[in-house]
Order: sequence, then C-alpha cells, then structure tokens
Amino acid sequence: MKKEILCIVCSLMCFAYCILVYSIKSGSRFYMIWGACGVCFIAAALFLHFNMWQKMPPLMQKTAVVSAVFCLLLFIAAEGCVISSYRAKAEPGLDYIIVLGAQVREKGPSAVLKFRLDAAYDYLIENEDTLCIVSGGQGANEPYSEALGMKEYLLQRGIAPERIIMEDKSTDTSENISFSLKFLDKEHDRVGIVTNNFHVFRGVRIAKRKGIKNVCGLAARSNVYLQPNNMFREFFGIAKDFVCGNL
Repeated sequence: MKKEILCIVCSLMCFAYCILVYSIKSGSRFYMIWGACGVCFIAAALFLHFNMWQKMPPLMQKTAVVSAVFCLLLFIAAEGCVISSYRAKAEPGLDYIIVLGAQVREKGPSAVLKFRLDAAYDYLIENEDTLCIVSGGQGANEPYSEALGMKEYLLQRGIAPERIIMEDKSTDTSENISFSLKFLDKEHDRVGIVTNNFHVFRGVRIAKRKGIKNVCGLAARSNVYLQPNNMFREFFGIAKDFVCGNL
C-alpha cells in the first residue's frame, strides 16, 4: 500500500511541475513529458495495486528489470557528462565567442537567453579584442530572429556593433555551430561556446565534432526551479545528437 501511495504522490508532483514549466511559456512543449510521467506513476500505482508484477512471466520480469537498469545507467552517464561542464569558465583572450540562441519574445530575450547574454557581456568587457557571434534563427513562435534579439540586447548594454556578428538562420544547437563556422577559422581561432550550464557539454562536444580545434565552454547560470526540466530535457538532446552523429 505504501508503494501505491508513493506513486500517487509522485504523479501529483509531476502534474504540478508540468503546470509550472508550462506557465513559463518557454516556447518548448517539453513540459508535456512531466504530464506523461504523472500518467506513468498512476499506471504504476494501479499495476502494484492489482499485483500485476506477480502475474507476469519470469522472462518478461527479467527483461523489464534489465531494460530499466540499462536506461538508468544511460541517464546517469549523460547527466554526469552534463555536470562535468556545469561550471566551465572560458580562457581569456579568445578570438570569438559564440552565443547559442534561445527563445525571444516581443519584449526581448527570454530569461534563459538573458543569462547567456549577460555571461557573454561580462566576457566581452574583460576581453576587448574578442568578437561575438550571436547565433539563432526565427522560430514560428518568435517575432524576430534570436540573433537580432541578442544583438540588440548587447548593443543596449554598450557592446560596440563592430564586435557583434549575426548568424540568423540556425534552428538548433548543431546548426548554431555549423552556420557560425563561416565567420571564423576553425583550425586556428580560439573559440568559446556561451550557453547555460546544463547545455555547455553538448555545445562544446558538437563544436569539436564540427572541427573547431581550440574550443572551450563558458557556462551561464540558469533558473534553479527549472533545472530538473533542463537536465531531463538535455538527456534527450544528448541522445538525439549522439544518434545523429553530432557528438
């Protein structure tokens, strides 16, 4: 009975978190995964209540256990990689920094994107010879390109326009890197990837895969209460890019 109650409590927490993430209006539908998790916990509670595990054939039980352990190990490995780059600090004097795009709204960059831009701003102030590539196209739910929103934000904060290069065609992290390559020498330039802490590992790995020889990460902060969503989503991002050969 205690296990069923625990599953129900977990389902309610998932539904509540789903509503919280949805309320942020990030432009992503990933919040739905938390609703799906809530449904799974309810199903698990019913599964336990009716003793369905004992009714399963032994081979099916073993297959389910092995599959669950395998998935858990993959998740732990991926999250370990994410955490390894969580506090990345770019070396001084880079030739370029690439700020990876995120949601923009009518009023400007979203909170997630502002964190990236603020980290880029601090670096640009301390390293006056570094150029900044702002990378991101216009999504269906965005009023203008992410690159334009980023450029205007940095200009308003006092970064000289000649230090900002716009790449406004990309639609994901892989394209952010690929489309930015035309502005730099991937063999010789020293490049920093600016993105939120949970995203640095994947951004840097993709940059290395695309052929940038000297690359490092610059981790911007992120909202603490959205970190479970960010970390969970990043697991699927890593899995997708691994399958697609981007890592």
